[in-house]
Amino acid sequence: MRTLLSGVVITSCAFVFWNCGDKKVAQEQTTTFTRLDSLTDCYLGLQDSMLQAWNVMIYDDNQKIKAMHNLIHELMISSPERSEELAVYEQRLDQLLRLRYTQKTMANSDVVEEYDFASNSLVSELLSLAQSQTEFNYNTTLQKLAEEIQQADQRVNNYREEYDIVVASYNRFLEKNQADIKDIDAHMPLEKRPMFQMVSEE
Repeated sequence: MRTLLSGVVITSCAFVFWNCGDKKVAQEQTTTFTRLDSLTDCYLGLQDSMLQAWNVMIYDDNQKIKAMHNLIHELMISSPERSEELAVYEQRLDQLLRLRYTQKTMANSDVVEEYDFASNSLVSELLSLAQSQTEFNYNTTLQKLAEEIQQADQRVNNYREEYDIVVASYNRFLEKNQADIKDIDAHMPLEKRPMFQMVSEE
């Protein structure tokens, strides 16, 4: 609404200046509005892209965790004598979601490392357990779930790289346009976002 009203005000000013014969001032006013409006669109677009990249990554991670839950369930059916052992895996999976980083907490490399260690351990142990079962060779459900988990695990770095690319663009945008962004809206957060690459280099 503020941008819309500003546009109306500036356009009105330009119209007045134009009718008064001061074309130069009118052009300057119009150019200023166009640039700030473009910066606002770019800023909001980068925020949307970051959110989309993050949501796609987290959704895929959730699907991997869901597949691991399903794998445990299938193992409980085929190997009921392992129920206690498998119940512990279920507890570890539930804890995994509580350990997962957010867009803010990932600035702490320990948070990401702890999650990755817990996730990698579960993936490795569950796949090893499933593949060691005699019925794995003919149980297509187990095979499909194991493959799904492996593929999702292999996509983790790709999704993180895609997220980092957007964040890097966002951070560069902030560096280049800090003063202008404050002019647009003083309440806009100007903090740079942490990247997975930075976390891994610490």
